[in-house]
Amino acid sequence: MDSVFEYLIVFISAIFVNNVVFSQILGICPFLGVSKKIETATGMAGAVAFVLVLATLVTYCLQKFVLDPYGLGYLQTIAFILVIAALVQMVEIILKKVSPALYQALGVFLPLITTNCAVLGVAILVIQKDFNLLMGIWYALSTALGFGLALIIFAGIREQLSMTAVPKGMQGMSIALVTAGLLAMAFMGFSGVDNGLRALFAQ
Repeated sequence: MDSVFEYLIVFISAIFVNNVVFSQILGICPFLGVSKKIETATGMAGAVAFVLVLATLVTYCLQKFVLDPYGLGYLQTIAFILVIAALVQMVEIILKKVSPALYQALGVFLPLITTNCAVLGVAILVIQKDFNLLMGIWYALSTALGFGLALIIFAGIREQLSMTAVPKGMQGMSIALVTAGLLAMAFMGFSGVDNGLRALFAQ
């Protein structure tokens, strides 16, 4: 059983130190595509968090109880993709029933969760890091919070930029990419925080 300290380290590391967007360069498509408004970004962050945690739970069980026992590890990627695609369809149906406005706002980007490499990447990383089920779900939730934080901060900045006089040559995706790069550099300031915490608690 992992200690509370280990859970704290995983939480801080996944959100700030190894942020899935700025450090691992995963989930860039929805990060750039659904970050023009905070409301839409928040909805996408919630949808991704739900799919990410649920996908991690299902893919972990699939790996441990089906793929590993029967020597089918080579089917990991394709099996995980199929599971994630099914979960996204489920989320899409639920959103259409529960929140039609959010469903319309997300539009074409909701199906993009199917091919969101952040979801697949986290599911595979949980297996590679040899986490137990509880730690794996905690890591997925922490990563989802990190993704949501990055997306919402970026959306807030882009909303402010839409009200400023950006030079014509830098308008649109150009200024968005520059902003994303500056945010990534800002998050580099958290580099080594997890190691610092380990050293602090080891004393």
